[in-house]
Amino acid sequence: MKLEEIAISLGAEVRGSSDADVLRVSSTKSASPDALVFAEDEAALRQALESSCAAVLVTAELAEKASGKKPLLVLRQPRLGFARAARLLQRQEEGPEVHPTAILAAGVRCGRNVSVGAYAVLEEGVQVGAGTRIGAGAVIGKGVRIGEECRIYPRVVFYPGVTLGNRVVVHAGAVLGADGFGYVRDMETGEYLQFPQQGTLVVEDDVEIGANTTIDRGALEETRILRGVKLDNLVHVGHNVRIGKNVVIAAQTGVSGSSTLGDGAIVGGQVGIADHVEIGEQVILGAQSGIPSRKKLRGPGVVFWGTPARPIREYLKELAVLARLAREK
Repeated sequence: MKLEEIAISLGAEVRGSSDADVLRVSSTKSASPDALVFAEDEAALRQALESSCAAVLVTAELAEKASGKKPLLVLRQPRLGFARAARLLQRQEEGPEVHPTAILAAGVRCGRNVSVGAYAVLEEGVQVGAGTRIGAGAVIGKGVRIGEECRIYPRVVFYPGVTLGNRVVVHAGAVLGADGFGYVRDMETGEYLQFPQQGTLVVEDDVEIGANTTIDRGALEETRILRGVKLDNLVHVGHNVRIGKNVVIAAQTGVSGSSTLGDGAIVGGQVGIADHVEIGEQVILGAQSGIPSRKKLRGPGVVFWGTPARPIREYLKELAVLARLAREK
């Protein structure tokens, strides 16, 4: 793309020549003459200006210090602009096709430009929106609805009745809509009988689900993942969970049944969230935190850490007291 085209798409101001051809984004260290890089501080700007790059994404403040050495794209958030430019510059994959070994049951409906990989299975009543790509070996259960421009990587499994919005990315090995872990114990025999798991799973627009992540369907109602959520690899979400908009959850976290996470919450790696927990909007849970059943954590921007999780200042004070007691012994 021409630099000017990228600037228009990003809503950026061009300083210097806007005619440069840009083929890729790159780190400053490995930048070629057709690459776009970004800088967020003066040190990074110096490196970028000394590199072979075609242009640099910078803030207005840094642009004043660039001395006209390189074409600049000026915007408030260079890193965000860099990520968006990367999407613009991605090479188009091969054209849409349904591989000869793919199995599409009667009644499957696909929009325009849909591709289905080798040995994928689409069961009865599946609906796939325009521009969606389904990878090799994926299994899409009965009645699943997938929106437009989704990317379903190889060996993903959707149980029947799952609904995906638009532009959802599901990485390899993920399982969506499996039965939740809910059982009723027979007090006379001690045996366990599964509680009905006949609800649904709804994943809204612009969600990304990491490799080997699992999300259970609701028991009698629904599990819902709201717009913009990003789940890392190896995350487990139990039945009846509701995850708010733009929540980010890091790897190896488990969210137990009927818990809710408010909009904008951030969850570190290996966090354990028990059942019926309420995490408020924009709460931050530090890595390896543990939240007991029915606990409510509130406070936008407040970091909670430890087991049981409490505000980090309180937790660090407790650690300091314990360390002092240990020294006194």
